[in-house]
Amino acid sequence: MRTFKVLGAALLALGLAAGPAAADSASPSPSDDDGGAPTEAGTSFRTATEIDQGETATANGSAGDYLYWSFPADTGQRPTVRATVKLPETHAAQTWQVDVYDGLRRRQSCQYGAQTRTAAADASSVELACVLRTVRAWSEPWANDPLPGTYYVRLTAVGLGTGDLGLPVSAELEVDSKDIGGSAAVDGSLAEPLVPGVAVTSARDDEESAGAVLSAIDPDDGWASGWWSDRWVWTAVGGALAALAGIGGYRLTRGSGRPSRVPSGA
Repeated sequence: MRTFKVLGAALLALGLAAGPAAADSASPSPSDDDGGAPTEAGTSFRTATEIDQGETATANGSAGDYLYWSFPADTGQRPTVRATVKLPETHAAQTWQVDVYDGLRRRQSCQYGAQTRTAAADASSVELACVLRTVRAWSEPWANDPLPGTYYVRLTAVGLGTGDLGLPVSAELEVDSKDIGGSAAVDGSLAEPLVPGVAVTSARDDEESAGAVLSAIDPDDGWASGWWSDRWVWTAVGGALAALAGIGGYRLTRGSGRPSRVPSGA
């Protein structure tokens, strides 16, 4: 009996010791992805924080830091990048700038929007915006047209004084797009979107390595194939209307038919 009591006490002690360990291993760590918007930014192109269009990312940093995010943009979209920087209570006049780069890390110009703004010494925040050109499915190698793939956003202060370097700031970033449609369609498409690691060839069974190389972000409905757009619909409708117009014109101009013959003796 004493032996059974000793064994029972030992098993109970092992269960109590294993219980917290199991609970700790099952509980999610703070770094697990809970599906929320990102709360930090990268410091370079390689460490840029990936965000989806339509969500608001936040980050804390210091004046003088480079803050990087990346997002996907597909054919026919016109992305708009909006950034808000909350400044400390005491600071000198600061100039902030947001830059956007494509998958080849080429700086893309803004069609319109306040890409660079100077905040006065008493300003609590500064808002920036950049509306890019419409993403094209294909482009000439020498052109600087925006192409489908990953885009990088860099937010930083330029020309800071020594007294403002290192002051704490917080930033909010939001990206959305307007679907332009067939009016921006072109003939041709890229073989693959310009995302990090797309040119790297790896074995199919090496899933871990491939996942670490390729970008994990893409549009919700997948990348466009490049050949379909609503331009096909308008082309078909235009052809049908042209055919109907031709038939109607023919019926109006052909008259009542061949004239009747007049008897020769009349």
